[in-house]
Amino acid sequence: MLRDPVSRFLSEWKHVQRGATWKTSLHVCDGRSPTQDELPTCYLGDDWSGVTLQEFMDCIYNLANNRQVRMLADLSLVGCYNLSSMNESERNEILLRSAKENLKKMAFFGLTEYQRKTQYLFERTFNLTFISPFTQLNSTRAANVDIELQTRRRIEELNFLDMQLYEYAKDLFLQRFQFTRQRERQLERQRRREERQLLREQKAHRYRQQADNSVTTEDYTGQVARW
Repeated sequence: MLRDPVSRFLSEWKHVQRGATWKTSLHVCDGRSPTQDELPTCYLGDDWSGVTLQEFMDCIYNLANNRQVRMLADLSLVGCYNLSSMNESERNEILLRSAKENLKKMAFFGLTEYQRKTQYLFERTFNLTFISPFTQLNSTRAANVDIELQTRRRIEELNFLDMQLYEYAKDLFLQRFQFTRQRERQLERQRRREERQLLREQKAHRYRQQADNSVTTEDYTGQVARW
């Protein structure tokens, strides 16, 4: 499941603000976890409770930045968390391309902002049916955060890779949705044509049977008259 990058970033901020951490995440890449120098922490102590949005944005090591691209991409292509292995622009280009390729290869992915379409694609992809419809929740914690335009622009800048990935994902998602729906309609039209053809064949068969019965009766009546 992918999500609008600004909403996702704000949601993670609120989550961290309440005391959530990812201390148990090993971030293993190429068989090892990153060193403290490769992946410094943004806070001292047990957690980052009470962090302001400005503080959350100011930490350059914050893994909330471009999280969706990083979690979809093959980090071994860029030396994992070692930022000195190549220049930043080259690293970003490789990460984004890898994330797009991996997303495209997936049999299914959904978008948080398109719950009903996500359910439709999941059910058609895996031939499963949910017992209740997905619900589009608009009153999320992220939606309740009132931010200025300047702050939104800053979040978009921090998540510029995720912004590009999300636009790609949204286009690919809607293409898959349209293709699946058109194919389903074609199959439905074909099924109706086959049903109509079967009905015509059944009617023709009944007509032939009635004609055969009529001929048989006439022959029998003629034989009785001759007897």
